Amino acid sequence: MPDAVLAAQLRITEIFFSLQGETSRVGLPTVFIRLTGCPLRCAYCDTAYAFTGGKSLALSEILKQVEQYAPTYVTVTGGEPLAQKNCLALLSALCDAGYQVSLETSGALDIGSVDERVMRVVDIKTPASKEADKNRWENLDLLKSTDEVKFVLCSEDDYSWAKQILEQHRLADKCAVLFSPSQGELDATRLAEWILRDRLPVRFQIQLHKILWNNEAGH
Repeated sequence: MPDAVLAAQLRITEIFFSLQGETSRVGLPTVFIRLTGCPLRCAYCDTAYAFTGGKSLALSEILKQVEQYAPTYVTVTGGEPLAQKNCLALLSALCDAGYQVSLETSGALDIGSVDERVMRVVDIKTPASKEADKNRWENLDLLKSTDEVKFVLCSEDDYSWAKQILEQHRLADKCAVLFSPSQGELDATRLAEWILRDRLPVRFQIQLHKILWNNEAGH
């Protein structure tokens, strides 16, 4: 990779090693790179500390820090990673280094330029998030079978809305779909029962890291 690209700067809130708490890769040891900044303000956000601050690091330094953990899996998250233009170069560099890379994105920004080797985990914001008007619906046409779509649900109304979107856009035919209860707002057992009752083709998930370490975002 050219030196100019390796010198590109990104604002980083933290880089840490933990178990993946969500998606189909749940439970796998993973390095997380949390980028600073987000244009959304979801009602249930558990990473508001990543909205501001952080530290500017060159792409080469980020790769060096990741390498020390000798991981198989790397997740780029936020905040909203795609709000920083150099995120695209970071994703490609991680793929070039041989890691299995996933991107966690709010779904409000264009995912079309993301390296095709990256597993894109795209949120669809529900009405209770207070940011549903930010959903970039064009992203749904760009989904690949290796991507995943995630709904964080706060209520039965959110569930009904998400079920309608699931059916309207035939999301389960495009990629894996994840339904997750917003912690403290929707009882996980109730959500599980609704999914079974309606025979939805989705993956139910609970944030593993919050169960293991009782924290907000990682450990």
